[in-house]
Order: sequence, then structure tokens, then C-alpha cells
Amino acid sequence: MPNTRGKGRRPDMFEQSARARSEREAPLAARMRPRNFDEFVGQEHLVGEGRMLRRLIESDQVPSMIFWGPPGSGKTTLARIIATQTKSHFEPISAVTAGVGDLRRIVAEARERRNLYAQRTILFIDEIHRFNKAQQDVVLPHVEDGTVTLIGATTENPSFEVIGPLLSRSRVYTLNLLTPEQVETIIRRALADEERGLGREKLAVDDEAIKALAGSTGGDARIALNALELATAAARPDEDSVKQVTRELIEEALQHRTYLYDRAGEAHYDTISAFIKSLRGSDPDAAVYWLARMIEAGEDPLFVVRRMVILAAEDIGLADPQALVIATACQQAVHFVGMPEGYLPMAECAIYLATAPKSNSALSAYGRAVADARETRNDPVPLHLRNAVTGLMREMGYGREYKYAHSFPGHRVEQEHLPERLRGHRYYEPGELGWERRIWEEYQRLKAASKKGGGGPG
Repeated sequence: MPNTRGKGRRPDMFEQSARARSEREAPLAARMRPRNFDEFVGQEHLVGEGRMLRRLIESDQVPSMIFWGPPGSGKTTLARIIATQTKSHFEPISAVTAGVGDLRRIVAEARERRNLYAQRTILFIDEIHRFNKAQQDVVLPHVEDGTVTLIGATTENPSFEVIGPLLSRSRVYTLNLLTPEQVETIIRRALADEERGLGREKLAVDDEAIKALAGSTGGDARIALNALELATAAARPDEDSVKQVTRELIEEALQHRTYLYDRAGEAHYDTISAFIKSLRGSDPDAAVYWLARMIEAGEDPLFVVRRMVILAAEDIGLADPQALVIATACQQAVHFVGMPEGYLPMAECAIYLATAPKSNSALSAYGRAVADARETRNDPVPLHLRNAVTGLMREMGYGREYKYAHSFPGHRVEQEHLPERLRGHRYYEPGELGWERRIWEEYQRLKAASKKGGGGPG
């Protein structure tokens, strides 16, 4: 028989007592989980009054969907509210621990539940991005035929982590980080709630402590409530039996803030992208900020430095040739010194690169050259540029009429170095900033002098 909670027998007194005790002993974050939209905080763009998802839920027309958002933003809570609002059976599993056998059992029970009681089953898969393709394939046909309504929750971009067929049968809804003001609302509700929260305890929590807690959790309501509960438990009552929950206690309970960063996930790529674009955009403040975010989150420092070396050549180039020298020196310094002190050369390098003049002329020149190289990859090297290492080669004209640059004034001479089909093609277009202007001016001066000199040897 399937599990038919809500349609089967009523729990006896012992089960009710055990459930009540379990709820009382649950963490504060679990006890304060919102039960309806009136208690739900945040995500007004999805479930605010009159929004499409809210209307679909209230009209009992819930599609399969994927909730994509950061930890503590309400993905699981919203799924539970949907199940309650639509009187559906809620079947939660975690992709970390569940397997194909669990999925097949849930589908079989859902099919029987629908046939016997006409009740919908909402299959909630937490961290759905951790399911492999085969596991997601098991769910697909049952989502398609309506046996289950899928609600997946993920902190990773579903475009990369959820298979295309399953994604096409689901709507993706993006949940935002909670603001400090929204987290503060959740904290104050927990302090005031006498049924599920801390309202029955004699507590004194000043506004400064609440605001510090709300602003220190990165929009994660779960972290905020867990820290509040821990600080409350550690607070000592005064002579009036009132526990003083101070900012110091809150900070001690928080310890080291948890960073929303996964070295293999989207946050990894988003953050390095923000860092590189800040360097390219000549914003040293933003560059140092994103650098600090990555270092504090445990990013591989050599990965960051490699990207700075690339940027030095790609985006600064000849406008300041010293940038590449500094970037490679930074790599050597970080490799030699290690962390945590490695942040010092990294910060110095980031500031230098951000404030350096910019030019992508090397990148552009190579792009134009590689296009022609692919078109003319089989064109022969001009005879005068070939190396004549044998008598036969000399007889065939290899190296004949080659002009040795050092034999001419300025160590430069006019001669053709490109294949016949590419004569006159120009790839390098100099920038106008920094050293590149001086380099180009000197190049043009030498070029003019070599023409004026008639091309004869010096």
C-alpha cells in the first residue's frame, strides 16, 4: 500500500504526542518555517498579490517547476506552501541521498494515490542539480504524464544542471537573496512568536544586535535563525531572569560567515567574471572587492592570478607592457609565498592592472591574422624568407635577395614578409594610450627613415 498521509487513518494519541514533541525540539529555523503566504517573507516578484505564480497556486493550476536561488531564500518553504494550498501530497527527497529506487517507489505510490483518492503528488527534489542524467530520466515520463508534479530546488543554474527534456516541461522561477530588512522581519517574528518561536522566553535583544545579525548572513534566513537560537541558548540570565542577547553574543554565534560560493558552480564563474570586468573597466575598488570575495571563499589563488596574467596581455597589452611583467611576478610571488600572505601581491597586481591604460590591439591583431592564416595555411613561404641550408636550396633561390635588417640604418629595412596573396594586409592597429602611442611613433619614425635612406646597407 502506498503512503497515503492525509487520506489514510488518523494518527493515534501516541503518534500525535511524538509529533508534537519532535516539532518542539526542532531547530528554530524549522519551527518558524512559514505555513502560508501571509507568513512568507520575500520573493514578492513571484508570490506577491496578483503575481502569476501566486494566481496559478490559488487556482490549483500548478505546473512542474524549478526553483533556482541561493540558500535560505525560501525554496523548500515555498514548495511546502504550494502543497498545502493545493491539498497535494508532499513527497520531499534530497538528491544527495535518494536514488533511482526511491524515485520509482514514489512514482508507484503517486500513481496509486491518484487512482484511489484523486490526489495530486508534489515530488520535491532538493538539490536537484546533484541528480545525474539517468536519475533525471527516471522522473521525466512521470512528470510528462502528470503522475507527479515536480518541484526541484537548486542553487546552481538549471540550464547547466537539469537535462533539457525535463527543463522544457518545467517552469524556472528565480528566487532572490533576502534583503537585510526582510531577514530582520523574520528575526523579529521569531522573537515574538510564543507558539513556535522564542516569545515565551525572557529575552532582551537590542536593535543593534538584530540589525547586525540581519546584515551578516548574506540573505540566508536559516543562518540568521540558527545563530539567534544559539546566542539565546548561550545567554546568561540576569538577576531578573532576563537573558541579555548582545551583539557580541550574536557575532560569536555566527563565527565565520558562510559564503555563497562554490568553486565548481556558477558563483565561481560569476565572481571571476565580475573581477575581470572590473579590471578591464579600470575600477580598482570593485576589483579588490571581488578579489577579496574569492580569497575569503577559498578560491584557488593561482586560478585568479592566471586570469590576471591573461588580462594583462589581452586588455592592457602594449599600452603598458609592464603589466604582463607584474602579473607574472605576482604568479611567482603567490606560488613562493603561499596563502594567506599571497593576498598582498594579488591585491597589488589587481590595483595596478585596474589603473593601467588599456589596449586590446594584440588580441585584435591576432584575431585578424588567424583568420588569414586559416585561409592561406597552404600558401608557400616566400623564397627570400626561406633558410638555405643546402646547396640545392641555394640553387633554387632560397634566401636570395633577403635583406638582413642589422645591415641597414636603424636596424630596419623595407621588404615583404607576407605571402604573395597577403601583400599589404595590416593586422596591428595601435591604440592611443600609454606606451603604445610612443611605441607606434618610434616604429613610424624608423619606417620613414628606412624609406628615406633608399634601402641601402649601412
